[in-house]
Amino acid sequence: MAADSKGMRGRQTVRDMVLSMLAVGFVVWIGYLFLPHDANGDPVRVVEYKVAAASAKRAAPYPLLSPEGLPEKWRATSVAYRPADQNNGKGNAWHLGFVTPSGQYAAIEQSDVSRDSLLADYVKGAKPDGTSEAAGRTWDRLQGEKDRALAVQTGPGTALLTGTASYEELAELAQALK
Repeated sequence: MAADSKGMRGRQTVRDMVLSMLAVGFVVWIGYLFLPHDANGDPVRVVEYKVAAASAKRAAPYPLLSPEGLPEKWRATSVAYRPADQNNGKGNAWHLGFVTPSGQYAAIEQSDVSRDSLLADYVKGAKPDGTSEAAGRTWDRLQGEKDRALAVQTGPGTALLTGTASYEELAELAQALK
């Protein structure tokens, strides 16, 4: 009799385990149905930068550059102004990053540190690559290991337009700077 109850208990344990697994599987399946899972969605989180640019223009000790009139396909993804006393000795720094119409990255990096220091931070292995004319300025073209840049002096500061974007897209960004 004891052997019969031991066998019966083993079957009940297996049956209970299978029923528990089915119950948990059902709950997981219901959860999956209600969670958003759009694989074709746009992962870019767009930020508003115009208010930050207006504030930064008042605070910066150099003529701060910010784009006006860029097409909507230029999507701003990051914006920051850090005063020198909050920037670990890297001067007063302005940053505005974009995803370009071609899906590449372009950023405005502007600071009152030396041009060489700014280049070392943002364009590793930068080598001169000619010049470009945009917005009434002559910009130095620089090709890095992975990125490229357009650079120009802005009073006591240096402005870099940098990223994986082509020189043409960087020049389009330069043309919109005010």
